[in-house]
Amino acid sequence: MAINLQKGQTIDLRKNDRGESVYDLSKVTIGLGWDVRKQGGFFGKLFNKEAEYDLDAVAFLLDGNGKVANLGRTVQTNDGRQIGLYQGDVIFFNSMQHPSGNVWLTGDNRTGAGDGDDEQIIVKLDQLDQHYQKIVFLVTIYQGRSNNQHFGMIENAFIRAVDATGKEITKYSLSGDASMNGMCAMVFAEAYRHNGDWKFRALGEPHHTDNFIDILRQQYAYSN
Repeated sequence: MAINLQKGQTIDLRKNDRGESVYDLSKVTIGLGWDVRKQGGFFGKLFNKEAEYDLDAVAFLLDGNGKVANLGRTVQTNDGRQIGLYQGDVIFFNSMQHPSGNVWLTGDNRTGAGDGDDEQIIVKLDQLDQHYQKIVFLVTIYQGRSNNQHFGMIENAFIRAVDATGKEITKYSLSGDASMNGMCAMVFAEAYRHNGDWKFRALGEPHHTDNFIDILRQQYAYSN
């Protein structure tokens, strides 16, 4: 049975609530989901139109110092745009697969519509190089600041881990409230090595910024 986490709680990813090693970590799916709170009142019912929210899942692969060692490179797209952090240790919508092939983002769901996972990050934990000691999972609201969209407007948000056989290992749920107003990014959880295995910790750290690069610079990048 999956373990429902509270903020700050940590579990062993391979073991169930009885301490038995039952989960297959050869491929773990980190699923993230959310719903946009429906607008109430007369005008909400009259227009019945929900604004689209583009929430993006991001993963930082960290070394033993808790930092992103490889920031990738900058490439130019066919339409002339410059894209940074390409094929580095940051997995996001413009660099969806890690160079090792052991971590990848399945796709960008731009609305969060429908049940189940809205975005998934797949990680082959058992094959990940020992250089990587921790993976941090976060979600940002694209252009949340300019669109006045924030996690106070999000409900039924969650992150969950599912093993290679499809068994749900754990889930951490977080619904927006007044304390989330103005917060456009959320560091949801982290998976980290401990005594030769992997643990999973629910974090639930909100940030005002809607740009994951700000969080990367402030907490997870080496100083130049």
